Amino acid sequence: MTSLILQVAVRVLMPLLLMFSVFLLVRGHNLPGGGFSGGLVAASAWALFAIVYGAGAARRALRVDPLTLIAAGLGTILASGAVGLVSGRPFLTGLWGALDLGAYGAWMVGTPLLFDFGVYLSVIGVVLTIIFVLEEE
Repeated sequence: MTSLILQVAVRVLMPLLLMFSVFLLVRGHNLPGGGFSGGLVAASAWALFAIVYGAGAARRALRVDPLTLIAAGLGTILASGAVGLVSGRPFLTGLWGALDLGAYGAWMVGTPLLFDFGVYLSVIGVVLTIIFVLEEE
């Protein structure tokens, strides 16, 4: 597509959509959001980029094959479940710990956030695989 207005709009909207997707990811296990909705928002940013600049340019800008994102997401999901097994608890047991960030205070992080991150990566990979294949046809 050669619309200058749409090209400029994508350059402005894409970082905002990606930041919003990370916000949804981090906020998700306590409030509405999470890995699935955050992944859909991130994939929509890349889909918009692919519509404007083409699938080839979107693949080059992404720098990672969507199938690799799917594999990394599934691996992260399995790793979050394995933490429970290693600690002698059932698979996918939620375990929490405090992460001290100094001046930013202590954050409670745990395996549910790791699981959500795996879902986030997997959703981005699946949606972008579908979009890139359809765009390239």
